[in-house]
Amino acid sequence: MSGHGYETGRLNLPFVGLCTFGKYPYQPDWDNIEADYAVLGAPFDSGTQFRAGARFGPRGIREASTLFSFGHAGAYDHEDDVTYLEADKVRIVDIGDADIIHTDTMQSHANIEAGVRAILKAGAVPIVLGGDHSVNIPCINAFADQEPFHLVQIDAHLDFVDERHGVRYGHGNPMRRAAEKPYVTGLSQIGIRNVSSTARDGYEDARKMGSDIQSVRQFRAIGVAAMLDRIPAGGRYYVTIDIDGFDPSIAPGTGTPSHGGFLYYEVLELLAGLIKRGDVIGLDLVEVAPDYDLSGSTTTLAAQILLNIIGRIDYARRTA
Repeated sequence: MSGHGYETGRLNLPFVGLCTFGKYPYQPDWDNIEADYAVLGAPFDSGTQFRAGARFGPRGIREASTLFSFGHAGAYDHEDDVTYLEADKVRIVDIGDADIIHTDTMQSHANIEAGVRAILKAGAVPIVLGGDHSVNIPCINAFADQEPFHLVQIDAHLDFVDERHGVRYGHGNPMRRAAEKPYVTGLSQIGIRNVSSTARDGYEDARKMGSDIQSVRQFRAIGVAAMLDRIPAGGRYYVTIDIDGFDPSIAPGTGTPSHGGFLYYEVLELLAGLIKRGDVIGLDLVEVAPDYDLSGSTTTLAAQILLNIIGRIDYARRTA
């Protein structure tokens, strides 16, 4: 036990102290980010078309993440025989939240984009906590002066609406806005299923604009390895995870739940394989609305998948 640091300093249990993501250091100065990974909250949910509440997603995910605050020795995974998130090998900071201006989508999005740009300027990987899925739009905008990348989406919904009643920047639009970018080389849209917010023409447009669309059942029929083979190898990947991509039996805390979703290990294995296949250069996780899940299962799932992804990205980069 003595080699794990449990006997020195504060015990620092999950429910003690200030609530940053994973209990990692807080850095409010966006001009002084010194980290490999920086967590930004984007608590905006004015893009929702049904139940709001994802504005409390970042706060809920942060609180749940304290359960996994590996402050002593990192997180040993006996299946992989790897210790992830070792404190002396990975630098993670929480830079707080972008300022949200109520009823003002464009300014709120601009503030989110500024946070992501600050992270990229510091040479860190942005980890963005939503908010509704419209926050992906400023996240992708922030990469305008970066190298091109392929976008991987885990979601129940296609989110490929062009414009509806003048709305172009709501949570039904982000993948369409991304596909329009010259630096987004293609999209893998995984988990799309059943009654959806996008009409047939949206699917046709998505495929014309470079999307590969797979439902949960299609994913299960071909398996993880075959799904990964459909994603361009050796590329740069941006990952966007809508929590409703998971089944509501394990993630009820979201505004638009859809049955028939993924289970935890399906997504973890897909993303672990993706991380080995190329370089994940950014990530957002959106649509967590804690008030619809009094059990806390949804926020726990979000925190757990994020920490596992960060750990695997870091390990892949250090051992490349």
